[in-house]
Amino acid sequence: MQITITARHFQLTNAIRDYVYDSVAKLEKYFDNIIVAHFILSFENNQNKVELVLHAPKHNLKSETIETDMYMSIDVAVEKMEQQIKKMKDRWTDYSNKQSLKDSSQFVYANLIEKGDGKKTVKIKRLLAEVMSVDEALDKFDTMEDDYFIFKNVETDRINVLIKKDEDHYKLLQP
Repeated sequence: MQITITARHFQLTNAIRDYVYDSVAKLEKYFDNIIVAHFILSFENNQNKVELVLHAPKHNLKSETIETDMYMSIDVAVEKMEQQIKKMKDRWTDYSNKQSLKDSSQFVYANLIEKGDGKKTVKIKRLLAEVMSVDEALDKFDTMEDDYFIFKNVETDRINVLIKKDEDHYKLLQP
């Protein structure tokens, strides 16, 4: 991400510059795809004005504040930008949730094949893969009566399958 700072009607100090860089780090926590962050800091009529303009893919966001303290105005502008980023991210996730279930990595299709009358019948079972660690999956699997448990591993962000071999032994499949 490229960060630019413009100071109008006052001398930009290293402390303010460092404070701006630390504030941008807060924004990166919420959204990784920020291309350019442009801060316009100005001192007019004994007031400190901060304009923050962010350029992200397909979006330009802007926040403005006027406060008596420069640090306070930077904080308020960053807070306003955080709210805009969260709102934008919610729109993106709402759109992506409208995709079909086949495209979703949260759903797992387990194919059960039965042979009967010379025909092969395939039953498809749709499961919601819960996000959890292997230890959490083992604890939950012990309370269930199924011979397998499908979950999304939080460490690898992939679908895993726990299979019960006997009372004390399990097998973990990681594709």
